Amino acid sequence: MYKKKSLFVTFEGIEGSGKSYQSKKLFKKIKSKKIPAILTREPGGTKGAEKIRKIILDDYFHKNLKIKFDKYTDTLLYLAARNEHLKEKIIPALKKKKIVICDRFTDSTTAYQVFGKKVNKSFVDSVHKSILGKIKPDLTFVLKVKISKAMQRIKNRKKLNRYDKFTKSFYINVQKAFIKIAKTNKKRYFIVDNSNETKETEQVILKRFYKLLAK
Repeated sequence: MYKKKSLFVTFEGIEGSGKSYQSKKLFKKIKSKKIPAILTREPGGTKGAEKIRKIILDDYFHKNLKIKFDKYTDTLLYLAARNEHLKEKIIPALKKKKIVICDRFTDSTTAYQVFGKKVNKSFVDSVHKSILGKIKPDLTFVLKVKISKAMQRIKNRKKLNRYDKFTKSFYINVQKAFIKIAKTNKKRYFIVDNSNETKETEQVILKRFYKLLAK
């Protein structure tokens, strides 16, 4: 029996891991069961945060211009978008005892900016301490994938975004970072191999979600 309560579920992984697809699948399944839920994403999720997202993307795609954001400016923009997202959408939804499913959250900042771009972890942690409060995911699905498969999925996309422009070696390092992060807390993190993106993968994710929901 489902007891109405708030849950914060996040999906993490490199581009081409299928996290956006799987997060949408889980959301649709939950909604079909009449369970109050929202699906959101980072960076973005609210009008203000989406505006910040566009600034980040614009800077990235014009990287050959003389004016380019420093990696700390870039990181602060992500954190600013997160703050807006938390205040305007995530926290209000959790207070209403809804299920919040988010495509990317703090682990992406750690994997991409800290491990990938070598931004100081203490810098990120200090900002998070101020904006997160007690908010943290109850469950995080980390989708791992064969790098060749991820690159193929990215290549087949009609429209590319900021994350689709990194090198193969960068994706390899970031995926290793996600796995490393996941191994620090096996109760919260659930690693799923999504190289084949089958119905079985969807069922594994759904089963793990319902296990948490039943507690």
